[in-house]
Amino acid sequence: MKQNKEKTMRKDTLKTVLHYTKRYRIYVLLSFVLAAVTVAFTLYIPILIGDAIDFIIGKGNVDFDGIAAILKKILLFMVLSAIAQWLMNLCNNKITYGVVRDIRHKAFAKLEVLPLSYIDSHSHGDIVSRMITDADTFADGLLMGFTQLFTGVITILGTLIFMLTINAKITFVVVVITPVSLLAASFIAKRTYHMFKLQSETRGKQTAFIDEMIGNQKVVKAFGHEDENLKEFDEINEELRKSSLKAIFFSSTTNPTTRFVNSLVYTGVGITGALIAMSNGITVGQLSCFLSYANQYTKPFNEISGVITELQNALACAARIFEFIDEKPQVPDKENAVELNNAEGNIRIERVDFSYVREKKLIQNLNLKVNSGERVAIVGPTGCGKTTIINLLMRFYDVDKGSIKVDHTDIKKITRSSLRSSYGMVLQETWLKEGTIRENLLMGKPDATEQEMIEAAKASHAHSFIKRLKDGYDTYITEDGGSLSQGQKQLLCIARVMLCLPPMLILDEATSSIDTRTELKIQSAFAKMMEGRTSFIVAHRLSTIKEADMILVMKDGNIIEQGKHDELLKENGFYAELYNSQFEKV
Repeated sequence: MKQNKEKTMRKDTLKTVLHYTKRYRIYVLLSFVLAAVTVAFTLYIPILIGDAIDFIIGKGNVDFDGIAAILKKILLFMVLSAIAQWLMNLCNNKITYGVVRDIRHKAFAKLEVLPLSYIDSHSHGDIVSRMITDADTFADGLLMGFTQLFTGVITILGTLIFMLTINAKITFVVVVITPVSLLAASFIAKRTYHMFKLQSETRGKQTAFIDEMIGNQKVVKAFGHEDENLKEFDEINEELRKSSLKAIFFSSTTNPTTRFVNSLVYTGVGITGALIAMSNGITVGQLSCFLSYANQYTKPFNEISGVITELQNALACAARIFEFIDEKPQVPDKENAVELNNAEGNIRIERVDFSYVREKKLIQNLNLKVNSGERVAIVGPTGCGKTTIINLLMRFYDVDKGSIKVDHTDIKKITRSSLRSSYGMVLQETWLKEGTIRENLLMGKPDATEQEMIEAAKASHAHSFIKRLKDGYDTYITEDGGSLSQGQKQLLCIARVMLCLPPMLILDEATSSIDTRTELKIQSAFAKMMEGRTSFIVAHRLSTIKEADMILVMKDGNIIEQGKHDELLKENGFYAELYNSQFEKV
């Protein structure tokens, strides 16, 4: 059952690879023609050498003029063969790296349209491994396939034809022994595919672990988890060693096996040819030519066996890439989806059910009405669904049941790009890209003037620290902000939103990494920014949301209390308990 499944997978993967090569069919045809030319010139040379040997057989019978003419021909055909082989390699490189480029492009394009549920539920390192490592391994196997497969097959056919023109009996000996080599190579190749697939999967697991450790090195060191991580890495590394050793060991038996069979072919040709030569059936030069052909005939079997081994590895890696490419994308925008322009910010959440995992319920029958310009604070214990509501508002996830409407239009009928551009987000987790601070600030509004950018930075209290940097707004930072503090990175994210000023705002612990003094200043800037804009504020520090028009208190995915700060305190319910717990004296 397992072998049939792998066989089907190999066939499907091979079909997909051939589909990608269609775009380069001219180069494939040209490569095949050049391979034929290379082989023809290469195979013609032994005939010339055999003729030259016949010119020197016998005492005093050396024909120097004839030998000189043959040597000139040999040199010419060697040069022509080398040129044809060079051009063939150029074509093969064009095909291979063009195909891999197309596959990587399609894989990255799929990454851009995959639902966040896939990204959240799969290891980032494994995704990187598929797109980088597996693609590189596939390229190596494909290049070897094109380089050696064409020439190998044509060499086998060519040598058979040439040998038949010299002596049919000796050729028959070669043809009888040859299938043993093919059967041996095929037997081993079929059993190494799943080993290479396991090797590729384990490599992806290792890449994922390394990626996670690099991204969380501070946490590892803070909790002294180095020894545990080393132990876990050693376990994965040992698993990779075992799977790699099995794959490489069994695949490496192909070459010695085919070499042994090839030696039998050469021996058979030598003995049979010698007996025929003794009875004047062929000349010594023809026998020499035949032995040369026997070598050239068997050599491709060694190469093809190596190619088959590499192709098994390449197909196993390609299968992982195509598996990623074939993942279902997020539900596309409807054909008649509308653009949300100049949103007023009236939001209705009606009878919404949602859970990340079907078996584990989270939000059930959620209803909420937010009018334009209102400030809505969402509070509650960790895991109650606060950030989930943000994910649903931005349509990072679609609701399982019910609807969310913006300005009386279901967000499923609004294009994602226009919906998301109508929100400004500042999260606890900072989003900065590699580049200058200027490029990071202008991300949401590329056409902003210098003065507008500076005013936004001043409003977020980022201007002063930016000016202290070596190159000011042109200071180059890495993806995670480099040497900037967490608070400084968050100020940049706040400045970016203040520059865009979209009609709706989402502030999820937006000031969590900022000192209290600066936070008080930013709160006043936020208050000004939120005037006339529908705003959602997720906060754990309840002192920051006293002025909210509406506070939603969530627990276990449900809104259990709703009202203004003073009203909720008077009710002396769950919100009052949360609020008072933050100011209790220890």
